Amino acid sequence: MPSGVTRTTLRHMTYFPPPAEELRFLDSELRQLDARRAQLLARRAWLITMLQQAVQPAPPVWPSRPAQPGPAARPEATAPGVQNVLLLLGGILLTVAAMVFTLVSWGHLGIAGRSLVLGAVTLAVLGAPVALLRRGLRSTAESVAGLGLALTVLDAYALHEVVFTAADGTTYAAAASTALTALWAAYGTALAALPGSATLRLPHPAALVVAQLPLVLWTIALGGGPLTVTAAVLLTTAFDAVVALRVSERPVRVVALVCAFGTGAWGVLAAGLLSLGAAGPSAAARAAALLLLAAVIALGVARSAPRPGLATGMATTAALCAVAGPAGVLRVSVPGDWVVPACLACGIALLAAARGPAAVRRGVVLASGVVQAGAVLWAVPAVGVTLLGPVAWLRHIWAGAPADARAAVTVDAFWPPYAVTVPLVLLAVAAVLATAVRGEERRPQALTAALTLTWAAVLVTPTALELPYLVGLLIQGLTVPALLAPALRGAAARTATGLALLTSLGLALLSLATEPATLGVLTSLTVVFAVAAWRGRWTPVSAAASLGWATALACAVGASAGWRPETVALLVLVVPVAAALLAARLDDSVTTVTVEVTGAVAGFVAIALAVADPALLALVLSLCGVIAAGTAVRADRRDIGYAAAALFVLASWVRLAAWQVGLPEAYTLPVTVPALLVGALRRRRDPAASSWTAYGPGLTVTLLPSLATAWSDVEWTRPLLLGAAGLLLTLLGARHRLRAPLVLGGAVLALVTLHELAPYLVQVTDALPRWVPPALAGLLLLALGATYEQRLRDVRRVREVLGRMN
Repeated sequence: MPSGVTRTTLRHMTYFPPPAEELRFLDSELRQLDARRAQLLARRAWLITMLQQAVQPAPPVWPSRPAQPGPAARPEATAPGVQNVLLLLGGILLTVAAMVFTLVSWGHLGIAGRSLVLGAVTLAVLGAPVALLRRGLRSTAESVAGLGLALTVLDAYALHEVVFTAADGTTYAAAASTALTALWAAYGTALAALPGSATLRLPHPAALVVAQLPLVLWTIALGGGPLTVTAAVLLTTAFDAVVALRVSERPVRVVALVCAFGTGAWGVLAAGLLSLGAAGPSAAARAAALLLLAAVIALGVARSAPRPGLATGMATTAALCAVAGPAGVLRVSVPGDWVVPACLACGIALLAAARGPAAVRRGVVLASGVVQAGAVLWAVPAVGVTLLGPVAWLRHIWAGAPADARAAVTVDAFWPPYAVTVPLVLLAVAAVLATAVRGEERRPQALTAALTLTWAAVLVTPTALELPYLVGLLIQGLTVPALLAPALRGAAARTATGLALLTSLGLALLSLATEPATLGVLTSLTVVFAVAAWRGRWTPVSAAASLGWATALACAVGASAGWRPETVALLVLVVPVAAALLAARLDDSVTTVTVEVTGAVAGFVAIALAVADPALLALVLSLCGVIAAGTAVRADRRDIGYAAAALFVLASWVRLAAWQVGLPEAYTLPVTVPALLVGALRRRRDPAASSWTAYGPGLTVTLLPSLATAWSDVEWTRPLLLGAAGLLLTLLGARHRLRAPLVLGGAVLALVTLHELAPYLVQVTDALPRWVPPALAGLLLLALGATYEQRLRDVRRVREVLGRMN
């Protein structure tokens, strides 16, 4: 130590080790802490185990395996549930007992005793809930109170049977229900006013239920008719609605709501029946007043309803009642043709009257939609007759022009009554949809629906107004290009195209009445759809429709010229030719497919027309094969070459049948030779191709029919030639190691040989004794058994050798 350094200086000096040494020091300390922590955790776990063993009881000596406790039994019913069931059953039994006493045992007591017993029991039962409530027995008090209320009904019955025997039954029932309503309501209020007692739920709802009767019964007792009784029911509904909206007690609100719905439905139904049965304007006006009263009640509930769903439903009901009332008056005041338009006007007027909260407006708009939908449904039969009625002309082709457009569609149908105003109704609803719906989401749907309704109105107008037949054809004919106008886009364009096709179909059927109309309409439809396809108006559909109507036009032209159907088939083939040429120039794959499919259908039509003449049918099949072969030249339509080959084969077969050729080889060899050539070319290009794929189909086409014919042929020429062919195929298959010729040729050779030797085999079989077949079977079984035993012996020897090796 230097001499200049003092002790004080050494005391305040601090030593800082190098980082590496300090890191080793920290690691050593952490390892010691981890070891100490592990020791403490192990000690803690040991202590916990010891404590748990000290708490658990010692295991019993017997039995050696302690029995596992079973699951605890869970109660299936709660204590409050059991209590309520018991109380309910007790109240019901006591009520039944009181009824039996009143109705059966009443006559055993005198007048004083009857009054004393019944009054005392009723007062005691009605007063018992007070003591029960003070003791906190609310459920029991509810049951006893229900029994007391039932006893008051029995008291009223007893009074009528003993004291008021001469009183009218309806009048006494009205008075009794009024008194019981007041008594039960006062009883519930009195119990609620008692200090220190809880309120009972039963008296006030029971009083509300009985309150449904007094007004109706008083009305009946005073000689009121159906109108007055219905008004009383509606007023009772208004009372129930007020109670449901103003009273704070939940049980009372629920009962009032149920009663309001029940009496309201009763009142509206009765008022509607009165409106339908009204014979004059005055009776209809009185029924309309009742419906307007129901509308006012429902509207009041809608404006005060706490829930939007209830408000919407009540507003819808109010609007429908408001329309039904004037509709009943209009039904007996205006001509039948104008009843539905007048009701529709009332329904459309609801849209202008939609005011108030959003839920109320929604309900009114919904009611207007219901009225408009009903008007459209009323118009559907007339539109259906207009569309489907012309189908009857298929049985009366070119029978002559009908008197008017309505007669043209009602050949085998009837026109609905009061349907003159159907176009007006459809146009009115279409106008509402086009102008009233403003939302971006529903606007396209509304426009599409408006377009459909407008089309239906235009379509049914000539029929409804009984316009001349030619005018009806002209209107429908102009409707088709109007629907195919390029101004429409999106969903409206798709709908318009479908409507155009439907209109063209109805127009074509309607034109079958006269020959000039048929030719003119089919020509116009062909041109219109062709122009629409050229302008890009749903080209796949328009192009297919144009070719379809061209096919129908070819048939009509041939029929007009007096040609036979077989000759008309040649004219129809112009359509498949045009379709094939057009499909080769199209760039749209969808349009190409639709055009080709339509051309194929036209080809089938031509074939069907030529079936009666085999010679001409062969020509038609050949021409169809040429069209298919021309289509198969395109790189993307190579598969159509199979159809072309099939058509050529069918044409050759039909020609041979027309020549009355009966040899099957004449039908099969023209198929076999090209098929074998094609197979040889494929094997040359693809040596790995299977012989079954290359030669199997061609060989089978000739060998199988010839073999079937040779099997029943009594001559020797065909079996000889067929056997020689089978032998040749077998040798070729063996020479070139090809399975298909080898198997098919060998099988044919064997079957032909078997057929030729069959008589001799039969003779040999008859010459053999009867014991020979069983003996041969026994020898076969012995040989199989010996072989089986030899195999087992060989296996044992191998096993012994392996055992000696081990």
